[in-house]
Amino acid sequence: MSWLPSLITETPEEGFEIAIKLSRMGVKKTQPDDDARKRMRAIYENDADSLTMVSHVIATNFQTVAAANNYWK
Repeated sequence: MSWLPSLITETPEEGFEIAIKLSRMGVKKTQPDDDARKRMRAIYENDADSLTMVSHVIATNFQTVAAANNYWK
C-alpha cells in the first residue's frame, strides 16, 4: 500500500494531517539518513526561523490538499 493513497479527505483536519505527512515525507526523501535527520533536529528545533519555514511548507501542502478536496464545499 502506498504511503499516500489519496489526497481526498472527509474533513479539513484530516487534510491538515496529510499536509503534515507530505511535509515530513519531503524531508525524509531529501535526507534518507535517519541519523543525519536526528542530528539536524537538535539544531532546527530551537530556531524560530526554521520552525516558521516548516509552518510555511505545511501551509503550502495544505493548500494543495484543500484544492484537491474542493475546499470541503
